[in-house]
Parts: sequence; structure tokens; C-alpha cells
Amino acid sequence: MIEVALFPIPNSVNFPGVPTPLHVFEPRFRDMVKYCIDNDVMMGVCHTQGVVRAIKHEQNPEEALSSNQSTYKPCDVFSAGKVELLKELDDGRLGIMVHFETRLELKQVRQILPFNIWACESYDDDPIEDDDLVNLRQTHEKVMQRLLVLAHGKDEFQKMMASEQWQNLSATEFSFMVNGLFAMPGNIKQDILEMRHPQQRLDALLKMLNTIQPSFKR
Repeated sequence: MIEVALFPIPNSVNFPGVPTPLHVFEPRFRDMVKYCIDNDVMMGVCHTQGVVRAIKHEQNPEEALSSNQSTYKPCDVFSAGKVELLKELDDGRLGIMVHFETRLELKQVRQILPFNIWACESYDDDPIEDDDLVNLRQTHEKVMQRLLVLAHGKDEFQKMMASEQWQNLSATEFSFMVNGLFAMPGNIKQDILEMRHPQQRLDALLKMLNTIQPSFKR
């Protein structure tokens, strides 16, 4: 079992290999960030299935910094990684970077207050069979070609796609990282995150790229 501190955020679906910045202001989650850093514990950031407890009224910034907000039921599958503290403001707010490195699945809650700690298991892909490799490689290339067409005129993105880092990614790594580039509805991203084969993740993205022009996050 792997223990993680869990940060449920509606519509926040993250992929391994895609570092994500967060602004943390609630007291319980500021405590959680410090706990993760001090104890070398991974933080999991997950999409939510619904509200467990809602705040009673809209809070002003001062109230939000001194009290906790709504509590959410987490999705079972999420990405987790180590936390890097980037900035701590005078009022206590934290700027952090979460370096997502693995997918996990919730199994047993170990702590509820002041923040959740869960025992989790790795959520791994199914084995890639030899017969899958040719189709996987072809789909990988189709996605790359489609991205370059959609990114015509976006020099920064085209340069990134042509970089040694992106060219040397395995199909599995690419299937996670490329999906992390796009803004999508949380439920669609969650479905992709839970897929257990890179072919499924690339097929889902290619279908989207062939029907709509998504907005790039960077």
C-alpha cells in the first residue's frame, strides 16, 4: 500500500509526467502541503464525484483564508506526486508545484481530519502485447501529425513537439503527457485517466482532435 495525502478539487484531472501548479489557501490544505513536504509524502490531486458538505454562504477572501471550504467525495483513480513549495505569501497562501509521477487507486482511508490520508494501490496499465505495437506506433504518429496541423503558426508549441524530450517519449508516456496539454471537461479527462492501455488514450484523443479544435493550455 502507498499512503498519500488527498486533495480533491472539482474538475482537476492530472496525468503522470505533467507537473501542475496549485494555489493553496484553505487552512487544512496548507497544513497538508507542509505535512507532505516535511514527511516526504506524495500528494494526490483528484476530480470529485459530488459534494459531501457545502459551505453555507459565499466567503470573502479573509474568511476563506481562515476557514475550510466545501468537502467533496473523491474519484477513486487519480495521479499523485511529490510537492514543491514555490512561494509562501504573508497571508499564508501557498504556491506549489505537484510533480505527478504515478496513478493510484483509493483503497482505505487512514485519516480524515484535518485532511485526508489514504492507503492506495498502483493503478497500472495492462501489458502491451507484441501485436499491439504496430498499431500503437501508427496512432502515436497520427496524433503527432494532427497536433502539428492544429498548431500551425504556434511556434512555441511546434518547437516543444519537435524537442528531444517529446520525440523520445514512449507511447505510454506520450499518451499521458499529450492529454495533459488540453482543457477538457473533467469527466472526459477522468475517463481517459482510468483507461488501462495507451492505445485507448491515444484513440480517445485522436477522435477529439479529428472533430474539434481544442484549446491549448500552454
